[in-house]
Amino acid sequence: MANFTAADVKKLRELTGAGMMDCKKALDEAEGNVDKAVEILRVKGQKGVAKRESRTAENGAVVSLIADDKKSGVLLELKCETDFVAKGDKFVAVADALAAHVAKTSPADLEALLASEIEAGKTVQAYVDEANATLGEKIVLDRFAQFAGGFVAAYMHRTSPDLPPQVGVLVELDQENAEVAKDIAQHIAAFGPKYLSRDDIPAETVENERRVAEATAREEGKPEGALPKIVEGRVNGFFKENVLVDQAFAKDNKKSVQKILDEAGVTLKRFARIRVGA
Repeated sequence: MANFTAADVKKLRELTGAGMMDCKKALDEAEGNVDKAVEILRVKGQKGVAKRESRTAENGAVVSLIADDKKSGVLLELKCETDFVAKGDKFVAVADALAAHVAKTSPADLEALLASEIEAGKTVQAYVDEANATLGEKIVLDRFAQFAGGFVAAYMHRTSPDLPPQVGVLVELDQENAEVAKDIAQHIAAFGPKYLSRDDIPAETVENERRVAEATAREEGKPEGALPKIVEGRVNGFFKENVLVDQAFAKDNKKSVQKILDEAGVTLKRFARIRVGA
């Protein structure tokens, strides 16, 4: 049995993010040498990447990065298997590094991001695989948003005080207004609208809602003559639930989000909302 202490195990876990049993086994193999144990975990971790591919990653963190001039920003989700890894400094550092890389390179899409080089000779995919190996869990990068051109702001929400943000919102206004940007972003985080305006909803989605509303009304035995009004009412209810500017504003439900924007004299150009695992 190799000679090592609980402090050595703790140090190795802090260095690698690996599980306790994995650290003990690595220290055994390394005869108590922490540096050698780190190498062993990295090698074994790389071998285990393929084995972890079939496992699910539904924990993680959302991180954001806003440029100093507030004219651009990034929102990025990095997923892992457990909340233990999610709240670790090493995992969050990987997420922050990826967000910084997006801000610097402005990839067109996820495929371009994963193929780009985050370090000389190392792609983002390889960087994520390395984190997968080092942290001992399946690590997944599959969503990010990047805005540029207007006034960009982010709001990050923690669902638990001991976890990194699990919900992130990125908004872009046509002009600077930090207070409205924050209020709208907080509203989006809480209510999760799917669309900015009715124009953003695919026509087939609206038609399907009409069909469902009519079929439901008929099933309920509503009078034929009342059907058009009932259907319109239910479709409008769908809009108010899913369209941001039609929703009642979180801080004043007597006003719509559109009313708040109009009163401030600003236009919301776009938004992105990411909730870990959703």
